Amino acid sequence: MKVSFTNLPLALLSVVGAIALFITLNSFIIINPGEAGVLSILGKARDGALLEGFHWKPPFVSQVDVYDVTVQKFEVPAQSSTKDLQYLSASFAINFRLDQTQVVDIRRKQGTLQNIVSKIIAPQTQEAFKIAAARRTAEESITQREDLKRDFDLALGQRLEKYGILVLDTSVVDVKFSDEFARAVEEKQIAEQQAQRAVYIAQQAQQEAQAEINRAQGKAEAQRLLAETLKSAGGQLVLQKEAIEAWREGGAQMPRVLVMGKDTAGAPFLFNLGNVSAD
Repeated sequence: MKVSFTNLPLALLSVVGAIALFITLNSFIIINPGEAGVLSILGKARDGALLEGFHWKPPFVSQVDVYDVTVQKFEVPAQSSTKDLQYLSASFAINFRLDQTQVVDIRRKQGTLQNIVSKIIAPQTQEAFKIAAARRTAEESITQREDLKRDFDLALGQRLEKYGILVLDTSVVDVKFSDEFARAVEEKQIAEQQAQRAVYIAQQAQQEAQAEINRAQGKAEAQRLLAETLKSAGGQLVLQKEAIEAWREGGAQMPRVLVMGKDTAGAPFLFNLGNVSAD
């Protein structure tokens, strides 16, 4: 069998080119915006994070772990006891991001993002909530909810910062108390509403009583002034005026009986107009 060596250089060149291309493709990495990389050579992490851009790396013996350093959100539950030893549970939504300058330490000490959440963020959230809740009674945890959140944010931020985790914001998703305390709060609110209603009713009765006193005083004053008017000169004219006004209010009809006399000392003359026949 005859072997041709005519195409051997071309085949060898193709193999060498493929190997070179493969080595070249494994000799660099591109870190995208919002990411940070950790370069490990022969299993040892190198100092200095790989930030966004183009980076060379030794082929075959190196590995780059890429971390997401954008804002991330996890919901973490927590339980604690208040200052008056009431059970209190809450759920927090935590917005955080990894410090891109400390991803090498994070890689060495914590590993993956899942480990960071389960081994660092969750237990530190629990401890921070215990610190904030222990400063207040259960009732104060309701009325001073913003202060409770502020103390929690401060405690959590200080605890996570040393791990290269930056807390940007937290929000209280839900707060729950024991069933006994919830019933006590409800009963207290009902009692306060009833007390406020009783005070309102008492004030209303007092106002109505004062109004009656004022009306009675006004009526007595009017009667006193009328009596003084009748006793004074011209009192008879006042009576005549009252009679005329009463007559007009009654329909201004001719009275059926007239009482005629000059004074009250003589016998009055009664004249019934009903007995007079019309002509």
